[in-house]
Amino acid sequence: MTNVTIIGAQWGDEGKGKVVDWLASRADIVVRFQGGHNAGHTLVVGDQTYKLSLLPSGLVRGKLGIIGNGVVIDPAALLNEIERVTAQGLVVTPETLRIADNATLILPLHAALDSAREAARGDKRIGTTGRGIGPAYEDKIGRRAIRVCDLAEPESLSAKLDELLLHHNTLLAGLGAPIFKKQELLDSLLALAPKLLPFAEPVWERLATARRAGDRILFEGAQAVMLDIDHGTYPFVTSSNTVASTAASGSGVGPAAVGRVLGIAKAYCTRVGSGPFPTELHDETGRLLGERGHEFGTVTGRKRRCGWFDAALVRQAVKVGGIDGLALTKLDVLDGFPELKIGVGFNIKGNMYRHLPYGAAAQAAAEPIFETMEGWLGSTRGARSWAELPAQAIKYVRRIEELVEAPVTLLSTSPERDDTILMQDPFTD
Repeated sequence: MTNVTIIGAQWGDEGKGKVVDWLASRADIVVRFQGGHNAGHTLVVGDQTYKLSLLPSGLVRGKLGIIGNGVVIDPAALLNEIERVTAQGLVVTPETLRIADNATLILPLHAALDSAREAARGDKRIGTTGRGIGPAYEDKIGRRAIRVCDLAEPESLSAKLDELLLHHNTLLAGLGAPIFKKQELLDSLLALAPKLLPFAEPVWERLATARRAGDRILFEGAQAVMLDIDHGTYPFVTSSNTVASTAASGSGVGPAAVGRVLGIAKAYCTRVGSGPFPTELHDETGRLLGERGHEFGTVTGRKRRCGWFDAALVRQAVKVGGIDGLALTKLDVLDGFPELKIGVGFNIKGNMYRHLPYGAAAQAAAEPIFETMEGWLGSTRGARSWAELPAQAIKYVRRIEELVEAPVTLLSTSPERDDTILMQDPFTD
């Protein structure tokens, strides 16, 4: 058996939550390895709907959840999420959830700086969630971050806050935003410490033991490849690396532990926030995709931009993300469309590309090159085998495989967990 890593193959919101939940039932441990509470997964289990931001999805299936060192953690948001899902009947205790003691914390000043910067950008804003993710990662790289382990050392925490506030209060004052007082921050962190520290440990050691024991580990990514800080549509990206290789560095395991990589992609394409989106539709078709797909962000509630499937972009994600196979979701949203289009490349000032260049001007100028396919009249919703799919729907999936140069190994036909067609078990060697 092998481990499995799940990442998004578009701009996020591809339906990773359902796929992670579906696979978590067969895993022993589920690990979050990057991002923060700007990510969100919606899981529908029977008559319960769980909206998770920081907690690993495997907790819904009673699996051990681990938040790795690559995640930036807002302690107040995490404790609120634990309280919310506990009220729904989930068991979240130090026996079911472990947190890397070297993970970086998001503090209120990070969110304040995030929002102040976005306001200062005016109509050039990036479209962050304003939750402090980027500033927290900046502090990590700048070697001034407060980490989970620091909560256990009150004597050194005070000195670390001095350095942190010297940096942040200078920036906040320059942006005309209120500054923060050290004692208030220190008191709030010391109050959170006894609630958070029981979950903390060097998770790399637990994962090494689990690997030796032959346990199945599912690594759960947030956002998606096209939001990767290096490989995405920079600067309209998240503040972490979202590709599969980050599962290793973000949880404290070697690269071989990542296992098989499953990329999640919608049968069409969506994006939240600003940035290039070559196949975006501004017409009735785009509105209908959003309406039928219930396209609103899990965390922000923001309306998602909608467009046709971009095979050139997903092919790029397959290559740089290390994707072995695709899980294609929301095929049922396309039911009844008389005609479908797939983006197969880009026209940028008269030059043809099979990938989206990294230059911001080139990305903004990219015009999609479409291939048109006949739609299908029958329904795919709830299908659990190829035999239940209309012939034209199968042709659509097969064409996507050819264009992205990766097999579709799992097909999701509704939000329900069991409405899934599995072609290849990712946990099998």
